[in-house]
Amino acid sequence: MSSPQLEVSRSRSPWQWLYSGAHKLRRRWWSRRSRRLPRPVISIGNLHWGGTGKTPLTAAIASHLVEAGYRVAILSRGYGRKDRQVRVVSTGEGPLLGPSLAGDEPVLLAGEVPGAAVIVAPERYLAGRHAMERLDPPPDLFLLDDGFSHLSLARDLDLLVFPASDPLGGGRLWPGGRLREPLTAIRHADAILVGGSSADSEAMSRALEPFGLNGPAFHCERRFDSPRHVDSRIVAPGSRILLVSAIARPGDFEAVVSGLDLEVSDVITFPDHHAYPPPSLQEIHSAFEASGAQVVLTTSKDRVKLLGRLDCPLAELPLQAAPAESFWPWLDGRIASLVSS
Repeated sequence: MSSPQLEVSRSRSPWQWLYSGAHKLRRRWWSRRSRRLPRPVISIGNLHWGGTGKTPLTAAIASHLVEAGYRVAILSRGYGRKDRQVRVVSTGEGPLLGPSLAGDEPVLLAGEVPGAAVIVAPERYLAGRHAMERLDPPPDLFLLDDGFSHLSLARDLDLLVFPASDPLGGGRLWPGGRLREPLTAIRHADAILVGGSSADSEAMSRALEPFGLNGPAFHCERRFDSPRHVDSRIVAPGSRILLVSAIARPGDFEAVVSGLDLEVSDVITFPDHHAYPPPSLQEIHSAFEASGAQVVLTTSKDRVKLLGRLDCPLAELPLQAAPAESFWPWLDGRIASLVSS
């Protein structure tokens, strides 16, 4: 019997047919108009609306490539930032800008991947051209964070990430479902990675073959380090914490924390990419005081937005993506052929 998680809705409303057709026409239109950068472009993306682990995987791949000797530039939209200019977030030596100008995920990547440049722009082609002109020496290759649907930039390798907790998103597109593109778009991917401790890459591969999957599937484990204060001290076991997050799937974060030796006094959630304006900071501070918590525990993505702005002890739960060992030789082989061609 198939897992309910690997089943999709067979009913299709007129809206679902309309949106699916629009996505297919969009891909066909851009297939003849996308612009190409002078270096290979590797895209890490998803079909879901957020929360699949793209950014931790981008960090893991970027670190691997930097260690292999490649000059890497990460290109990102910088979702949630205040302007639309091309911005150099990092030249490889840590963040140069804060989240308001760069976006939360680019700042996080700039801090977690020493040696990799990070550039943001609404049009990722312009970010790549900026990197080629301003970085010395220029990059050997580009990583496109959250790039599967950014069709105006041609890519040489497309990786798709699926969450094990909701791998097929019910098979339905927005607004009635959790997918941003139809499952048939998977035929444009070179490989998929199934993220989460319960991930079954072989079952996913079988489930997606009818939709056009023609590449390998790899398990990608999510590894959480011990909660730590922003000064790197480990949060003491048994500590009373206020849990705060602004991510796409806060329930997953809360579930992980519930399994730790910590006492959760209260939980506050905000929409994904929330900028934490002053009223939100006051809400957190008031809840912290009322709950008797000893520390505010948040995600790494939220930490970059709260650091230095919150009048409470702050800690994060670090997350790393750990693809299956078999993924790295496959990736190395594909990239070596791209760089040498």
